[in-house]
Amino acid sequence: MKFLRAMKKLKIKQQIMAAVMACVLGIGGIYSVHASVINDAKNKKNEAQQELDNLNSQIDEIQAAQSDLQEEMDAYDDRLMALLTDMDLLENDMDAKQDEIDQANADLEVAQEKEQTQYNAMKTRIQYMYENGDSNYWEAMMGATSITDLLNRVEYVSEVYDYDRKQLTAYQETVQQVADLKDQLNAQLAEMEELKISYEDQASSLQALIAEKSAAMDNFDAQLASAKSLASQYADTIKKQNQIIADEQARQAAEEAAARRAAQQQQQNAGNQSNTTGSDTNASASGSGTGLTSSGLNPAHTTNVSGSDVVAFASQYVGYPYVYGGNSLTEGADCSYFVMACFGQYGISLPRNSYSMQSCGQAVSYDCAQPGDIICYPGHVAIYMGNGRIVHASSPTNGICYGSATYRTILTIRRVL
Repeated sequence: MKFLRAMKKLKIKQQIMAAVMACVLGIGGIYSVHASVINDAKNKKNEAQQELDNLNSQIDEIQAAQSDLQEEMDAYDDRLMALLTDMDLLENDMDAKQDEIDQANADLEVAQEKEQTQYNAMKTRIQYMYENGDSNYWEAMMGATSITDLLNRVEYVSEVYDYDRKQLTAYQETVQQVADLKDQLNAQLAEMEELKISYEDQASSLQALIAEKSAAMDNFDAQLASAKSLASQYADTIKKQNQIIADEQARQAAEEAAARRAAQQQQQNAGNQSNTTGSDTNASASGSGTGLTSSGLNPAHTTNVSGSDVVAFASQYVGYPYVYGGNSLTEGADCSYFVMACFGQYGISLPRNSYSMQSCGQAVSYDCAQPGDIICYPGHVAIYMGNGRIVHASSPTNGICYGSATYRTILTIRRVL
């Protein structure tokens, strides 16, 4: 009988060990399958992030070039507007100059007419004196009644000649002055016309430059639109890969939980069989459990670190963001880094991922949980605060926040202090 009982105990122990190994192998297989999908998604996400960073850098460069080009175009526009204003003023001056030339032409015609009239009158008097000969002249002289009268007649004839000569000279000078003024005005108008041609050439060049810069700006706009479109696609890729990672982690956690529950059930069944034979196998099984199927698990603390201090330290970061894979309590952390960093502040070393934390320290029953214990959920970990509350890096939406300890299925509670 003793031999049979010993053989039965050995068989039960073998069953328990087989259940434990099946759990370990099953979870390991689950982790391996999901890890492959998650790693592939992370690689794709990282590639998309790198491309997105490159595109954002290109967008910044394009926008800077656009800004520089716009400043250049504005300067060209200002120059063109100033030039067009100068051209308007020049045309007004040319119109005024043409009016002056027209007036000079009219004045020249009048002066020439007066010159011709004076010349004709002088020529008539000379002709009259010539045709009547010197006899009339001498008769006029001899007709004088006195020396005074004679001198007066001689002086009169001389004055007539002087008058005619002076008048003719004055009219000739006037004609020359008006002609000179006309030439001067024509020269000024010609200079203005040359300046107008120069202005028109400059305006044409500026308009060509503005057209060229506008085409370059259109090209920048097209490049910017293309870059932003690609950036949006890469951002969508990152979002999709994040969703794949989250889905796979949730699926992995659910499958791991199911495998553990199956293994726990096998252990419990094996323990029940052991109880029927009076063996102490059940004690051994419960000692390696999660603490959820056995009440009263409340191991002693192995450090001098206060769990309340850990909770107080963790609570300082409530409100800061959650970032998947993040490694900063202020810039962004995920659940496992948050727990690892808070305990690391007190010299407690923990693994980086939530799965490995499920095996840290000692199992604790929920009814014995104390502040500073770690509560492990499928794919997630949190720090127990006491009174059914936790502080944890929850999600991208909620960030680091407080919550209820039983808001999800608890896999195990671990005491590492």
